Amino acid sequence: VTRHGGDDAPAFSVSFSLDGQEFNAINGGPDHVLTPAFSVFVSCPDQAEVDRLWDALVDGGAPSRCGWLTDRFGLTWQVIPTALMALLSDPNPDRAGRAMQAMLTMQKIDVAALEQAATGR
Repeated sequence: VTRHGGDDAPAFSVSFSLDGQEFNAINGGPDHVLTPAFSVFVSCPDQAEVDRLWDALVDGGAPSRCGWLTDRFGLTWQVIPTALMALLSDPNPDRAGRAMQAMLTMQKIDVAALEQAATGR
């Protein structure tokens, strides 16, 4: 944490690590508020990780559509299982289309429901 103006001043910049990925955040002041124009995309290996991250991030925030949510600080995230990308790129356009249509109805992505939709069951 870097502060300009002493220990009581708001943080100007913060460096942090999430799962080994380094980030730097800068406080741009009241003229630079968070919007969905900046978001964090998280690729998850399975439904359990989607559930864990989604539930933690949406606590105090708000869910949106298609895996998007806004956390309690106003930062927008998209939490996506790798299975979604595989289903959307299926060489069979009907399967991929059914997966897409199912995803468009979801807030938190549900892998089992996507797979069921893709197969037409």
